[in-house]
Amino acid sequence: QVQLVESGGGSVQAGASLRLSCSGSGRTFSNDCMGWFRQVPGKNRERVAAITWSSHDTYYGDQYYGDSVKGRFIISRDNAKNTVYLQMNGLKPEDTGIYYCAAAKYCNGELLAGRADYWGQGIQVTVSS
Repeated sequence: QVQLVESGGGSVQAGASLRLSCSGSGRTFSNDCMGWFRQVPGKNRERVAAITWSSHDTYYGDQYYGDSVKGRFIISRDNAKNTVYLQMNGLKPEDTGIYYCAAAKYCNGELLAGRADYWGQGIQVTVSS
């Protein structure tokens, strides 16, 4: 069974940092695009960040960041551990939400279009002012 499992969420004060982890199992994700989305009740799901190791992907050698997190969040991956990370610095109350890990063959046209092949169960991040 293929799974993505998020960890590292929690409740913090504004300005703090958190690191989310997403560990994959059941298959290797080393050639996939992996990324993070977040959702707040009553709002559309928001793209946060994405990273790929596929040379066929537009984002190869680069990362995608949503405008609201640029300069504060950093996405990285450890293919040996089948894991993607999201380092979140300078957290703001508007970063509050459920964060979902996702994986797809490509970032462009698939994961970033919301058409991921795999999704994690989500993890809560709460930032208080």
